[in-house]
Amino acid sequence: MVMMKSTQGEFPPLPPSDESAPFFPERRRHSREFAIARTFKAPRELVFAAWTEQQHLKQWFGPKGFTIPISHLNLVPNGAFHYCLRAANGVEMWGKWIFREIVPPERIVFVNTFSNRHGNLTRHPYVPNWPLEMLTTSTFSEDNGKTTIYLQWSPLHANAAEQRTFDTMHEAMAQGWTGTFDQLDDYLITF
Repeated sequence: MVMMKSTQGEFPPLPPSDESAPFFPERRRHSREFAIARTFKAPRELVFAAWTEQQHLKQWFGPKGFTIPISHLNLVPNGAFHYCLRAANGVEMWGKWIFREIVPPERIVFVNTFSNRHGNLTRHPYVPNWPLEMLTTSTFSEDNGKTTIYLQWSPLHANAAEQRTFDTMHEAMAQGWTGTFDQLDDYLITF
């Protein structure tokens, strides 16, 4: 089991990869996944809406200091969220999610990639050996009006170099997701 730690404490353990293998056979090959959890002071339906409605995603998703000036969302299996992340200096990065499973308000499963403005798959703009595709599973659970998001990330169809890069970047991923979750936390207060 993989256990993530942060300054906010220990996160729940990641289930062994073989537990999810019947649903996602490509996970069988990966001994290490990245996982992070965060609890928000908001009901699950609201947090799920923030993850699944374009007007909300544009307000909080992405690294700190970036905006989403362009996005298109089709929230159905095999649909996509295609978006542009723009830094304060005008530099743009494009990304795309292809939805595999949507279970409101419990879970979203999608393949996450970098893309170009036309939605075609591209390499990470700064990390050339980053896996081309990442399987993302976000689970939402509620307890006493608070919602915990449990996010799992694993490379799909990664070669050995891509897997090594992924395995060595868990700390950076935790920092990135913590910043993104901070923005979601701030946004949920305005809802």
